[in-house]
Amino acid sequence: MAKKKQEDPPKGSPAWMATFSDLMNLLLCFFVLLFAMSTIDEVAQEQIVASFSQTFSVFDKGASAIGDGVLISNGTSQLSELDEYINSTGKLAEGEIVDDDVAAAQEQLEEAQMEESEELAEKIQEAVDEKDMGKEIDIEITSQYVQLTLKGALLFDSGSTLLKDEAKPVLDQVGLILERYAEGTIEIEGHTDNVPMSGAKYSNNNELSSGRALSVFDYLLSVTNLDPANVKHSGRGEYVPVADNSTAEGRTRNRRVEIKIYNSLSAY
Repeated sequence: MAKKKQEDPPKGSPAWMATFSDLMNLLLCFFVLLFAMSTIDEVAQEQIVASFSQTFSVFDKGASAIGDGVLISNGTSQLSELDEYINSTGKLAEGEIVDDDVAAAQEQLEEAQMEESEELAEKIQEAVDEKDMGKEIDIEITSQYVQLTLKGALLFDSGSTLLKDEAKPVLDQVGLILERYAEGTIEIEGHTDNVPMSGAKYSNNNELSSGRALSVFDYLLSVTNLDPANVKHSGRGEYVPVADNSTAEGRTRNRRVEIKIYNSLSAY
């Protein structure tokens, strides 16, 4: 039997040695990277610190490290310096700016509301003058509304909530004004003097003023196309006088009905 020819050994390095060499190269690169990352550029570090200081005011007013500076090293003993710390971080200044912006916006809104009330009052005044009702209706304005004031003696007898016949033509014209110019809420308020009620249907001035406001409310809705949802009525009694109740003239002025026409920019 012939002998089997012995095979020659493979040429080059063993396979495990190539793998081991690759591993060593990777480890070398890894440690080189670690060394490079551990080396801090002092110039770059100073730039980073300066950037944080300018942006957040963290290091500027305090110290360069924890342990020094306001509200850090001394704990609660530094709470008395809270205002100083707030000022140093700019928070107080930012709050003042916000408050100023809100105040400016409110002022602009009020100016716009007053301008609209003035324009509305001019139109109503023209309508009142056209019908020669200047003696029956007084007009006042605020930034929220235009107010029409009707004298109580024109509308009602003493202690009564029944409208006089001579008051109805005036209320008819008021109804036309409301239909033409009222775009928002209308509020009807009844007011009295401070003389106590006696021997009448109503036991006190609160009931009387409420009844008179309701009478005007009912009449205006009966002669106009106003939306009842936009018309409010209330009795204010003797609590909002416009004159001195110690005189007859003052009590006469206090007996009145006010109709407030709110402009479109008001909160109502």
